[in-house]
Amino acid sequence: MTITSADYVEVITKAIERVSTTQGDRVARAADLLTATLQAGGVIQAFGCGHSEALAMEIAGRAGGLVPTNKIALRDIVLYGGEPTNVLGDPQLERTPDIAHRLYALAPIKPDDAFVIASNSGVNGAVVEMAHLVKQRGHALIAITSVEHSARVESRHDSGLKLADLADVVLDNGAPYGDASLDYGNGAVGAVSSITAALLAQQIVTEVVARLLALNVTPPVYLSDNVPGGREHNKLIEARYAGRIRRTA
Repeated sequence: MTITSADYVEVITKAIERVSTTQGDRVARAADLLTATLQAGGVIQAFGCGHSEALAMEIAGRAGGLVPTNKIALRDIVLYGGEPTNVLGDPQLERTPDIAHRLYALAPIKPDDAFVIASNSGVNGAVVEMAHLVKQRGHALIAITSVEHSARVESRHDSGLKLADLADVVLDNGAPYGDASLDYGNGAVGAVSSITAALLAQQIVTEVVARLLALNVTPPVYLSDNVPGGREHNKLIEARYAGRIRRTA
């Protein structure tokens, strides 16, 4: 079977169109929740494991993004928790529910914060347990996941629940089962979830900024550090959230 990069462009273009046209109402609901969070003085906490960490990076700490955002990552147990770096080599780490409690305890989380959690499958222990914690503590929760993939696999959490079962708003990234989109006979290539999740993240941020502007509120948005005055602009806004947000690689 012959496949080309043009085939992938066709597939991903269709996926982008499908997600952008079918998830609009849910994006709006997510933006409403996050706008209310910011208006109440809260911060948007973003979490994802594996490649889903890319979603957290789209939400937290990037040019054109919202300043009151924080990324939670598995490496936080090393950066902030004092664990040896070799623990990050454990391939079962993201399947371990207990790690969610450690990450939550290490993060600068306040009651008014909201969460955006990404997981293509939505079934691994750390992600599902984090979602449980988030809802138990009263936070709003937005999930970005593949509805198709999640529906076809069993939960790896003792509760039997999946990320989508716990969220206030579920955004479908439109990725197929297994994520890869081009079957070449003995496997598949051309992942979808990273691109469509980034699209959803940017749609949400854009809608939040639109809502703040409608309220005559100046949106706390990052400029690129690589434009004149950008770094100074960013530091000034970050100072408003001292102790609430962290910026790491």
